[in-house]
Amino acid sequence: MYLKQLTCNGFRCLRDIQFEPSPGINVIHGDNAQGKTSILEALLFAATSKSHRTSTESELVAYKAEGFQIAAEATRSDRNVLVEANWWKGAKRFKVNGVAQTRVSDILGKITVTFFSPEDISLVKAGASVRRKFMDMELSQLSAGYLAALQKHRQVLRQRNELLRAKHPDQDLLAAWDGQLAQHGALLMAERGDFIEELAELAQIAYAQIAQNEGLQMTYKPDVEVDADYAAVLEKARPIDLQRKMTTRGPHRDDIQLSIDNHPARSTASQGQQRSAALAIKLAELNLIHRRTREYPILMLDEVLAELDPHRAGHLFSAIEKGVQCLLTTANSANNHPITKQAVSTYLIKNGRLAKL
Repeated sequence: MYLKQLTCNGFRCLRDIQFEPSPGINVIHGDNAQGKTSILEALLFAATSKSHRTSTESELVAYKAEGFQIAAEATRSDRNVLVEANWWKGAKRFKVNGVAQTRVSDILGKITVTFFSPEDISLVKAGASVRRKFMDMELSQLSAGYLAALQKHRQVLRQRNELLRAKHPDQDLLAAWDGQLAQHGALLMAERGDFIEELAELAQIAYAQIAQNEGLQMTYKPDVEVDADYAAVLEKARPIDLQRKMTTRGPHRDDIQLSIDNHPARSTASQGQQRSAALAIKLAELNLIHRRTREYPILMLDEVLAELDPHRAGHLFSAIEKGVQCLLTTANSANNHPITKQAVSTYLIKNGRLAKL
């Protein structure tokens, strides 16, 4: 898969962007606060309905504008797909190939992307919720069944927690919610386990290519063992849940354990090791999507060269498979990066306007 054309109007500081990248490596350079990251963010929003920088969508609207429009056209092996995102006065709407989508979740997987930004070091450094969000987003792009189970599990979890906060919770109703949580949660845990097992193998390879003499280990850490009776676990935990007025067991408390040379990456790894680990996970994600769908997602690397030393940066680009379309932003000159041995298309962005060099 590769991005054929991206057009933006009213998004952040971008001004009438019409971006037609090559299928290979594309370098967007410019000074800070000129709109480099916003181009990648616009594509991410069209592909996933979300921004990596904010959950307040009004912040994405250009100054003095009332909305924005994004259109992303991608070429897949079997067809072209056009995703249009329109945000106007608080209302968000999407179209796929001209057909309005009734649910935002329906756009997931139409254009698949792998996005890395400096903030992604949180995959290693931050709490478990960040790693759960990562699993949910990636699996939702790959599996409609996972996305449906995730949405149902969240809904039932919310209803069960509301019941736990009631003055006199109905025990029969709690048992009914337990059954539904167990049904949807079992699918989530099974899919997460398979996903992390496969991703760990690919991440280990990618990390070795970037860092060479070090090893990266990933292990899925479910709150409830996959082969356990989840409904029985919920029933056993009910007295504590009633006391705390919240559901204390389940996939909403899962985590991923990350280690470098068998030492906890979160507490013992250096900043460079943590960043390399996060990047390796993203490259593994790219290769896993290709393995499962036979298509590479669009790879977006935001300011990655500023975060890696030249040695690791050179290994990074050696690790990217041929056939992957890469959109790379950098504050450096277009001639000052470690990929000049490869054919690249270069662009300059200034004051929100993009020009090909």
